[in-house]
Amino acid sequence: MKPFDKHPDTIVRDQQPFNAEPPLDLLRESFVTPKELFYVRNHGSVPEVDPAGYRLAVSGSVEEPLELSTEEIKNEFPKEVVVATIHCAGNRRDELMEVAEIPGEIPWNAGALGNARWGGVPLREVLRTAGVNEEARHVAFDGLDEVEEGESPNFGGSIPLKKAMRPDVLLAYEMNDEPLAPEHGFPLRAVVGGYIGARSVKWLSSITLQEEPSTNFFQRSSYRLFPPYLQEEPADSPQGLMLGEISVNAAICRPKEGETVPAGDVSFEGYAIAGGERRIERVDLSADGGQAWTGANLLEAGRDHPWAWRFWEAKLQLDPGQHQIVVRALNSAADTQPEDAGSIWNLKGYVNNAWHKVRVNARHA
Repeated sequence: MKPFDKHPDTIVRDQQPFNAEPPLDLLRESFVTPKELFYVRNHGSVPEVDPAGYRLAVSGSVEEPLELSTEEIKNEFPKEVVVATIHCAGNRRDELMEVAEIPGEIPWNAGALGNARWGGVPLREVLRTAGVNEEARHVAFDGLDEVEEGESPNFGGSIPLKKAMRPDVLLAYEMNDEPLAPEHGFPLRAVVGGYIGARSVKWLSSITLQEEPSTNFFQRSSYRLFPPYLQEEPADSPQGLMLGEISVNAAICRPKEGETVPAGDVSFEGYAIAGGERRIERVDLSADGGQAWTGANLLEAGRDHPWAWRFWEAKLQLDPGQHQIVVRALNSAADTQPEDAGSIWNLKGYVNNAWHKVRVNARHA
């Protein structure tokens, strides 16, 4: 069994800190990702937290600072359930690494995301209890983990106050109707629908309302997008684009890369994600490099959950031989995906949403 009771086929990228993703064919089996197949992204060791002594501090530009126990969080605030996908900013980085080196970063495939039923307290309910002062513009989260990189002692990040007051932003204590597992943020984590996973801070220790975004290393310097023409991280890291909402993306999960399939009608399955509060409207596949496209069928699951992925399926007629299949998605803002990963390469390997490609071999049955 893999660490943290992960599926035996889990792809472990790092043992310490533990980072892992599931194979794509297994990830595609369930709209709600089971814990054993949910990816793990850590920057340090998973902390051991005593729930009896745990307290969440809420401070900064508030009328009344709070210090809440787990029991107060569960019993004194309304519980909501949100179905939302957590999506790592480095998902599909391995394709960018094929374009040019990206030293020191994890070579994620397309499995660094997962969709779950998150149960907890809407963040806005806690903020309303504390009272938000007029000058507040951002909500900063800090975790209890001790990180092994950067300048900050713990992982942290922030989101705009406007987003924090949306109903999809939770202080979650349940995942798929069970208490959070240690590697997924026990006893309390943020869940920020439509944003990169780095903003859904785990093992929450404090929430601070402030005028500016978080000064934590992982907000101020690390999770930033630099243009393709920069080959080295500049000394003034904040000049990069601060990542927030995820970009429209899609991936083929079945068949797998290099798989042999019977020639004729071949079934393809995958996921698509819209980003922000947008929705997936269309998914297209092509077997000839984008000259001709076939529309995929969007499955019902996810239609009513704007912060969740959508599963899709399609059939393509393939003659015997080798074929490269590509997929692209379109969201409700008419955003679609760039054709080539080379055009969006960046030195941190973030936000790869180029057409996802899978090569298959079709043979006579």
